[in-house]
Amino acid sequence: MTAQVVILGAGFGGLELSARLAEDLVDEVDVTLIDRSDSFVFGFAKLDVMFGHRSRDEVRLYYRDIAKPNVRFQQETVLSIDPQARQVVTDRATYDADILVVALGADLDPDATPGLVEGGHEFYSPQGAERIAELLPSFEAGVAVIGVLGPVFKCPPAPNEAALMLHDHLSARGVRDAVTIHLISPLGSPIPVSEETSSAIVSLLAERGIEHWPSAQVQRLDPAAKVAHLADGRSLPYDLFLGVPVHRAPAVVVDSGLTEDGWIPVDPATFATRFPGVYAVGDVTSAPVPRAGTIAEGEAATLADVLVATLKGGPQPPPYSGAAICYIETGGGTVAKVDVNFLSGTRPTALFTAPSAEVAEEKRRFGEVRARRWFGG
Repeated sequence: MTAQVVILGAGFGGLELSARLAEDLVDEVDVTLIDRSDSFVFGFAKLDVMFGHRSRDEVRLYYRDIAKPNVRFQQETVLSIDPQARQVVTDRATYDADILVVALGADLDPDATPGLVEGGHEFYSPQGAERIAELLPSFEAGVAVIGVLGPVFKCPPAPNEAALMLHDHLSARGVRDAVTIHLISPLGSPIPVSEETSSAIVSLLAERGIEHWPSAQVQRLDPAAKVAHLADGRSLPYDLFLGVPVHRAPAVVVDSGLTEDGWIPVDPATFATRFPGVYAVGDVTSAPVPRAGTIAEGEAATLADVLVATLKGGPQPPPYSGAAICYIETGGGTVAKVDVNFLSGTRPTALFTAPSAEVAEEKRRFGEVRARRWFGG
């Protein structure tokens, strides 16, 4: 009998899992992939939009182009999830699953930081990046602050990338000397798992005159006075505030009863939740790894192996290794890379590759390969 698999969310995790199931379980499953959006955007592409390198339309990959056997994409909004019954209700239909996978990611909550909506701009959504792209050409002098507003956020390198790319953008326009750039982050170092990578990034920031305030967090903005107030009592006047908003699990996931302490707990070896037949991957979980697209992709690959073994029979696969590649924009057309492994050994490991044009080309191919694999063409 064909198993009905329902995957909620078509980001890195949902796309990779549906592709794998289409390849390896074509006769055993029917897959329904549900997302409220009509298109996918790589997280790193938002910075290209923000700095005017590409338009928002140019970085979209439309879900209508998914053409996988036994995978049906539905653009719908999830209204409720019943993990005990494995039933999902959307704004258009009701789905009963034999296997339910929650890959809805983390939602941005700009309202969680007082004053951000009125006095700042977020750059972690395609819409936010597009709005900033409209503002930057007229920003010629003053204080620019890039602030991380919560302890948990997607893609730890991204705020550092934004600071370095802002330096390049202002330099190209000949106004860099008139702008002071501050980077404020609750992390003690840019990439906590890698001292070598963090030291390299801190050096790049210092070389460019970017003020780096680690282990610090903006608690609120005063839009009228244009002042950012930090948790440690410091304050910082600004002319342009670019924020990484507080991240939360989607409300529909919290309401379902799947979460504990705000996120879905999973077995990190199999990504099973405490509900039989219900799994979760990606940013919505509390798995002991960072929140990042490549991490979600690796989790989905492990879950695919688990489902293949379950439905076809055979030994369970090795547990998720926590291995991933992280590309880091370093300005001037160069990209650095860190190969991380969080779970295979007694402690996380990281191998740093210095910035180069060659790694930039590797990153381009990384996106190209996944676009072709998930969307065809």
